[in-house]
Amino acid sequence: MSYHARMAMLLASTVIVPLGTATFAVAQDATGIETAQTTTLLNQLVVGAGREKVAIDTPQAVTVLDQEAIDEKQAATIAELFDQVPGVTMIGSDRAFGQSFNIRGIGGLAAADESKIIITVDGAVKFHEQYRVGSFFGEPELYKRVEVLRGPASSTLYGAGALGGVINFTTKDAEDYLEPGEKGAIQVKTEYNSNVAGILGSLTGAFAFNDQTSVLVNGNVRSQQNYVTGSGETIKGSEFVSFSGLGKITHRFGEANEQALRLSYSRWQSDADDTEYSQTGSLGFGTVDREVTDQTVVLAYENPASDNPWMDLNVNLSFSDTQVVQSDSSLGAFSTSQLFEDGEYGYRTYSGKVDNTFDLTGESFENFLTIGGQISHQVRTASSTSGDIDFHPEGTDTKFGFFAQNEFIWNDRLTLIPGVRVDVVNIDPDSSISGASSSSDVAFSPKIAALYKFNDTLSVFGSVAHTERMPTLDEIFSTSEPGRGWPISRGVSLDLEKETSNNFEAGFAVSFKDLLSENDGLQIKTTGFYNILDNLITSNTYTGQTSTVPYYVNVDKAKILGVEIEGAYESKYAFASMSFSRIFGEDTETGENLSTIPATTLATTLGARLPDHNVDFGWRGTFAESIATGATSEGPFAGYAVHDIFANWTPDEGRFEDWVFRASVENIFDKRYRANLSGDDGKGRTFKLTMAKQFSW
Repeated sequence: MSYHARMAMLLASTVIVPLGTATFAVAQDATGIETAQTTTLLNQLVVGAGREKVAIDTPQAVTVLDQEAIDEKQAATIAELFDQVPGVTMIGSDRAFGQSFNIRGIGGLAAADESKIIITVDGAVKFHEQYRVGSFFGEPELYKRVEVLRGPASSTLYGAGALGGVINFTTKDAEDYLEPGEKGAIQVKTEYNSNVAGILGSLTGAFAFNDQTSVLVNGNVRSQQNYVTGSGETIKGSEFVSFSGLGKITHRFGEANEQALRLSYSRWQSDADDTEYSQTGSLGFGTVDREVTDQTVVLAYENPASDNPWMDLNVNLSFSDTQVVQSDSSLGAFSTSQLFEDGEYGYRTYSGKVDNTFDLTGESFENFLTIGGQISHQVRTASSTSGDIDFHPEGTDTKFGFFAQNEFIWNDRLTLIPGVRVDVVNIDPDSSISGASSSSDVAFSPKIAALYKFNDTLSVFGSVAHTERMPTLDEIFSTSEPGRGWPISRGVSLDLEKETSNNFEAGFAVSFKDLLSENDGLQIKTTGFYNILDNLITSNTYTGQTSTVPYYVNVDKAKILGVEIEGAYESKYAFASMSFSRIFGEDTETGENLSTIPATTLATTLGARLPDHNVDFGWRGTFAESIATGATSEGPFAGYAVHDIFANWTPDEGRFEDWVFRASVENIFDKRYRANLSGDDGKGRTFKLTMAKQFSW
């Protein structure tokens, strides 16, 4: 099954649209002759429970990248995984230390914007905020699945304040490498890209001690020189060497071994000397030695209890630790700012989540009720040679969340999903922060969604969702502005109100079979959304005061609206896909356009396959419209078109059995371009080659 057709075939995915995946399979008819057929499989996802079970309809727009999709991208950084995901834009730069997310116009380079999008790894909550440094650090080789949930409806099950949405990363398992009956497997993988001298070395071992216990061990080394843009400019500070790995043990037990206990540890580390201080864009802040270490530990238990409709239990305990150490700034001897002092910045998050689903089924209906609770305790640390860092205040953020979501399906036609979540948030400052005091509040996140299926061809859907984002430690307790002078002093912002979002979505999905050839398939989904944001938090720009002013203040409303169109065609010998995103955003008080809105973008894929030889090949194109605003003041940003070609060969017999070969040329015309939310131009022409071999026994 080709990713290029499958990714855009998630056609019925807004609020409670079936998450369709196009598959081309071979079956036998009554005469025993093999015939090709295209089917649409429903990924049964319980959002927030981290498993494919219970609900056949997702409560919002969802895009899923599976293992094949991740492998085909041949991504050197996390950002490259999302090139053709609708509504998702990587902001910052292609530097490994400078990447953050934007979903549907939510998310910018300003401090604390990272909290508007929730990111998890195997259920562990990930978060990092630091001046001119990205928010997520990871290696594509660690993950087998990425789920992107667009819109604030995800707050009900993942946590209040997901104004943009949620991104879930799932790490690999031993079973991903082992066929039934196999005891072990070792995969050796290497990857090369020409822009510039990028090399990956990866070794993975999977072992099954018996039918119950398995172990996965993975290690990766990736090296990348400074990349070159289409105009020939070298982007300084984009070079890096990273070491990453994953260890996971899974034990199954109970009736039919359906209960599972998993313990995993993943780590990503990179130490870059004389790298650019500003990792989110070229700003001339000089260089610095910077070491980043990101660790995640997860203990998870699941008990689907298939013979008990009152139990489908999931428990997840996790620890996340992200530390950034910097030293030897080239500007340190010329500046008195703490920005350029030797220092260490970090976040440690302890979290736990429990949920259970109750199943009630009648003659003409199904009902799934999921209830649960979540707790997290985040510790923010910072220190420099001169002591406490006033623009990175220390403290703790503790959250208690309780949620319930019910999914009612009547006659496989009408689906209703109401949900509600309540979060209690306590933020406590470090004792060193002058004038600070603890802050507590409650956030409320309700939603309701509906889907009606007229027939196998047409369905319509809609939803209303509300969420509230609490101010972060950075927003409440910061007392000075990084890198900028200010005529008066800035103090803590204790009177900040919660940001709120009221989001409305509606759309339709259509699906056709036997359109151009026997057993082919075409699907199209259109989603419109309208998001009203109130009490937005921003840094204080008022200069008329002569006394201390709060660092952050609330401003009036903004609105973001847009449309997403996804489509895919799949047949035995050909595939095609497209995703289109157009978003508008405005500060309703001033009438100005929001600077976090991405350019209108169309991503397309056209491909062909030779099924008898396990070969597929094709072309990808990304087209962006010109736009006046963006992450920097260098706009307007010109529109652009970037073209890629690719080919994959996965032989299943002969001397190359169990090998994988992938090749691609990205930006084949060496186009100079810059996404409007990026701090640097994109990569010029890049040749990529991947080879992998698996040994099994």
